[in-house]
Amino acid sequence: MSVLAQMRANNDLDAMPQMAIALRTAVPADDRDVEMHSHRKGQLVFALRGNVMCEVPSGLWIVPPRSGVWMPGGRPHRMRASAGTDLCLLCVEPAAAALPDECCTLSLSPLVRELILRLSTLPQDYGQADATARLVGVMLEELAHMKVERLWFPLSEDPRLRRIADQLAAHPADRRTAADWAASVALSERTLTRMVLRETGMSFGRWRQQLQIMVALKALYEGRRVQDIADDLGYESVSAFITMFRKALGKSPTKYLAETMTAAS
Repeated sequence: MSVLAQMRANNDLDAMPQMAIALRTAVPADDRDVEMHSHRKGQLVFALRGNVMCEVPSGLWIVPPRSGVWMPGGRPHRMRASAGTDLCLLCVEPAAAALPDECCTLSLSPLVRELILRLSTLPQDYGQADATARLVGVMLEELAHMKVERLWFPLSEDPRLRRIADQLAAHPADRRTAADWAASVALSERTLTRMVLRETGMSFGRWRQQLQIMVALKALYEGRRVQDIADDLGYESVSAFITMFRKALGKSPTKYLAETMTAAS
């Protein structure tokens, strides 16, 4: 049984009435959920080390070092973690905190991260009058004020768009035009571009670029060189890749990574 599956098997989230519980585990080898699952409690996923990606029917998120991905209760989801990941899950009862109703990335303050890590070391079957419950109250109040970020790749349940998304994810350097992609799924270019805009809120070019941003961030967090990332994504030059990255996130890859890792330390 995988580490992720074992963690769920050892903790029946729907049977635990506590406002919040925190689980931490090491992932020694690449691990992933085969199928989507859901539970009553919402789930915040963050990693102290390594890489985690979270998928829901409407999108794909990468978990940055200084942030966590929030998935409200009842939402089907699955995770993928790379070897060497130090993973932490905070599971929160519905209505226990004023958290977003939709999946999103939350920028976590050092205080919130430390409170979650402290909770993960304590018995999870605490009572409402215990000191642990008071710690949880402070943590949830602080968590509700965390900034929402937009680090995600929107997905569609339409099988044609899903097929394109899967192929782009497998080959992010693929430079086929929207017309080429439309022909591959038996649509006109006009129909495809309208469908992408309707389903994702983005133009086809912006949608594909967002996936490249996700791939680039994952590679940056793994310690890959900017030159190699640009090559993997099919850019003719490093400067072209840096320009795209800066327009999307407001900083060069090197500066973004440096600021991210500083905030996470």
